[in-house]
Amino acid sequence: MSQPTDASFENRPVPEWYDDAKLGIFIHWGICTVPAWAPKSGPIWDPDPDAPKLTDFARNPYAEWYANTMRIDGSPTQAYHSKTYGADFPYARFAETFNREIAAWDPAEWANLVARAGARYAVLTTKHHDGFLLWPSAHRNPQAPDFVASRDIVGELTDAVRARGLRMGLYYSGGIDWLYHDQVIASLGDLIRAIPMREDYRQYATSHWRELIERFEPCSMWNDIAFPASDEQIEELFAFYYAHVPDGVVNDRFRKVLGPDGLASGVVHDVQTPEYEEVRDVAPKKWESVRGIGNSFGYNRDEGEEEYLSGSELIRSFVDIVSKNGNLLINVGPRADGSIPELQVEPLLALGDWLEVNGEAIYETRPWTHAEGKTADGLEVRFTRKAETLHAIVLGAEADAELVIEDVAPVTACSVDLIGSEEPLQWSQEHGRLHVALPPTLPSSHAVALRIEE
Repeated sequence: MSQPTDASFENRPVPEWYDDAKLGIFIHWGICTVPAWAPKSGPIWDPDPDAPKLTDFARNPYAEWYANTMRIDGSPTQAYHSKTYGADFPYARFAETFNREIAAWDPAEWANLVARAGARYAVLTTKHHDGFLLWPSAHRNPQAPDFVASRDIVGELTDAVRARGLRMGLYYSGGIDWLYHDQVIASLGDLIRAIPMREDYRQYATSHWRELIERFEPCSMWNDIAFPASDEQIEELFAFYYAHVPDGVVNDRFRKVLGPDGLASGVVHDVQTPEYEEVRDVAPKKWESVRGIGNSFGYNRDEGEEEYLSGSELIRSFVDIVSKNGNLLINVGPRADGSIPELQVEPLLALGDWLEVNGEAIYETRPWTHAEGKTADGLEVRFTRKAETLHAIVLGAEADAELVIEDVAPVTACSVDLIGSEEPLQWSQEHGRLHVALPPTLPSSHAVALRIEE
């Protein structure tokens, strides 16, 4: 049997289920949710020159990085930790509280939220950078064999999600594990040096991925930061995965490299996963936008309404992403006891309500010739297509409005309907513009979707 090569995966099509799904729910959970704190310094991708950047680790707004940020001298997190728990309180002791708190967790509640939001898959952190395991692995860290959840969180949630007819993917921090390499990351150089390059760690991480694949058959392999193995070894792992999950999806973070131009990946993958970024037009390759509802992935008790997306903002972002050949993997950060803050739940339910009405303009669609348009009075429009049907999703449309949608040429419409409404529309098409009179009552708020039959 010949060995897999990078080229052997190069022409592998993105699985159809994934392209159809459009929405997934990311879940960051672990002992970081006990301190649950990071400075409210804004998103790291904010173009504001005063906002924290990817390399500004002392002001890192990601609460799941607490174990690192608390050790950076002079950081707000270090000050918070010293004041709240004492300077000598070790991060590992949060495991005791977490394992006590998770007795209250009901995985069915999470699975119900995933379904209610309209998502078709979920992705759970199995091990984040702190090395704490959320499943009873046969491969424990030899220095901390008990640094593991007291419940099989991965197994229980996988069963609950699949019981709702949804798919389950798994995240694993392959490139950072502070149990194996306790490098404080205060700079870009530190981050590169923090990746454990030892053979024993490569075997440890590979054994974990193989165990997760064999036991749970995840719909996606969602690795983070990098993976300390050769290209050939990574390709062998991919082949092992595809043999177990032929329609599985591999992300682009097995060979992530940080450099002066940002993030780049050198290994063939199924999907790109930019974080808190926007795409300007239809991307030629399938991608997955990754972000939290707030500015952190792990629960940050200090975040409030100002930091969280509203339902309207989430819907608008989601529609924009789908129109540009993307999926949205939107993250929730539960508390240590498994409860999810209401300010995170509300926008997800708003999105789910919107999708109940307008899902046909989203699920199973593909990008059109271009993603963006406008109405004559400046409302944003996003396009998707399905066979001979074009969808024009108008963001912020109001009842009884007269819409003039530009950029719909070269489609010649034979019928135009408002998705979710049985009321016939008055419409006309002139010079590449579509004129539509909306009814007095709209079927959904935030955005309306027009079905344009050619």
